[in-house]
Amino acid sequence: MTQIYYPRHIRQISKQGKDLLQKLDRELRDQHHGMFIAIEVDSGDYFIGETMIDADTQARAKHPGKVFYVGRIGHRAAVQFRGHVPVQLREHR
Repeated sequence: MTQIYYPRHIRQISKQGKDLLQKLDRELRDQHHGMFIAIEVDSGDYFIGETMIDADTQARAKHPGKVFYVGRIGHRAAVQFRGHVPVQLREHR
């Protein structure tokens, strides 16, 4: 049966994942700086990949159906948005 994750569960996973990443970051930073990490917060298992998809694929292979906290080792956020994308307003006819 598929697990249903409610918003409060997602917030809890996010908080636990962020706390675990802060602890792991110190030991992983030298060897894996800039790589992505997917953390399964219930077990503490983590998976490192060159891309977010690599880390997620490894995590899902071991823990199918779970929700993971994804971060980037040595960075405050997993992804960064730069630049400006103009929004075009269209008239609806």
